[in-house]
Amino acid sequence: MTTALQSSDEQARIGLAAGIGAFGIWGFAPLYFKLLGSINAIEIIAHRIVWAVVFLFLVLLFRHRGGVLKHIHVAPKTLMILAGSGLLIGLNWLIFVFAVNTDRVLSTSLGYFINPLVSVCLGLLVFKEHLNGLQILAVVLAAAGTLHLTLAVGEFPWIALSLAFSFGLYGLIRKKVDVGPMVGLFWETLMVLPLALGWLAWMGHRSQLNGDLSNVGQNLTLMGTGLITVIPLILFAAAVRRLFLSTIGLMQYIAPSLSFCMAVFVFNEPFGMDHAITFGCIWTGLCLYSYSSWVNRVRV
Repeated sequence: MTTALQSSDEQARIGLAAGIGAFGIWGFAPLYFKLLGSINAIEIIAHRIVWAVVFLFLVLLFRHRGGVLKHIHVAPKTLMILAGSGLLIGLNWLIFVFAVNTDRVLSTSLGYFINPLVSVCLGLLVFKEHLNGLQILAVVLAAAGTLHLTLAVGEFPWIALSLAFSFGLYGLIRKKVDVGPMVGLFWETLMVLPLALGWLAWMGHRSQLNGDLSNVGQNLTLMGTGLITVIPLILFAAAVRRLFLSTIGLMQYIAPSLSFCMAVFVFNEPFGMDHAITFGCIWTGLCLYSYSSWVNRVRV
């Protein structure tokens, strides 16, 4: 009994460390992409897709060796769905990198804070999921905060909302596909790989690529975008296997919280009273939503 408990505690600690590692990498990702600030966002994402395919296949090959082809096999219908989700995650990556390299990290933080509440709305519309009073209030607060920022600043927060809805729709599609996270992402990136390679070839032919082929450090950094994609995914998968989903749900706020702190305290992006009101509404909504989810799980 004691050995079993110790083993369980050890697995929980491993899961916690893996989860913090995954969300920490996602949270600090703006620092990495700032290193590529001189390169066009589309070019960065094209490289990210290429190298993500390479590293994902290597990881899958290492795990499954001779059985890798059987492991990654999916039905043609599933491939078409994954092609759609691949376009959505690619769009999400593109908007994120564009925001980071145009000094709008605060907008990315806002987008990923809004995302869980967007997912709630999509679940209501698509799966007819029921919302209780606290969850409805959470969504209303998020909408009110977003509207306030739009009216106060005079600019529609398209980056935040585009990130929230593209990732929310991505999650919605993946919910309908019974494919593991790594195999799914492999096929998603593989399906959009021709677009990435075609764009790089076309821009290279026109001598319009920003990357410097003679710059070893820059080339390694571009290759590293594949690792930035794969490593947190491996850690996240390890955390999901060892932790309660309620714990994972709370840990997802680590990434936007880190991005928020970097935007305000490292990158010195403007943060005034209107931003404080908007984030206050979003954070209050998330607290209400998290509390409501916790109460529902306890009752079950």
